[in-house]
Amino acid sequence: MLRDDIKAATIASMKAGDSARTAALRLIQSALKNRDIELRTGTPPADDDVTVIEVLGKMAKQRRESIEMYVTGNRPELADAERAELAVIESYLPQRLSAGEAQAKIRELVAELGATSVKDMGKVMAAVKARLAGEIDMSEASGMVKVALGG
Repeated sequence: MLRDDIKAATIASMKAGDSARTAALRLIQSALKNRDIELRTGTPPADDDVTVIEVLGKMAKQRRESIEMYVTGNRPELADAERAELAVIESYLPQRLSAGEAQAKIRELVAELGATSVKDMGKVMAAVKARLAGEIDMSEASGMVKVALGG
């Protein structure tokens, strides 16, 4: 499980004296703990790795946005710190699909679900989120689904 891998990596980085990696891993663990607290009121997820990937995806998106803001704000030292955290976060995310692979998977899902028009967008997006979470950026997926549905 990803959560166990993150805990083991935290211990290993602490023993190795890698303070930057340890800090990033502790941020991940903190975000996971916050997510666990949020989920206490709802039903627990069937697969814990899905929750971990969801949290990591949000963290990665936040880091990318921060990097962009720091670069435009002429703060390269802060952008470098965010890039280092992003590298640690992305090391636990599934490999991203290329644009061509993502389009092919979405076309397969559309065919499998029997979706024929843009009216089926919600059904297709739910399936994309369930099956391809972490492998594809959901904002990009939305556009690809529209194209696949002929919209």
